[in-house]
Amino acid sequence: MGWLWAIIVGFVLGLIAKLILPGKQHSPLWLITIFGIIGGIVGNALANAFGVGETAGIDWTRHILQIVAAVVIVGLGDMAYMNVRARRQKA
Repeated sequence: MGWLWAIIVGFVLGLIAKLILPGKQHSPLWLITIFGIIGGIVGNALANAFGVGETAGIDWTRHILQIVAAVVIVGLGDMAYMNVRARRQKA
């Protein structure tokens, strides 16, 4: 069940990150979902490092860190995807 939640949360985080980023992202939806999963993992790690991973009530700080990490990873991942795609079209 943990993997299913990771995929669902990664999908949602990836879509939120895609909406926040300006311009058009060219990565396919499956890759955006993977970037979102990675963003969630990085956000959780940062929250635990800052000591806010587990708090009473809703973990707003953890969720914000997950979204920020997902935005960064989706942005960088989309640039890398476009770079690889451009190299393949040249060859």
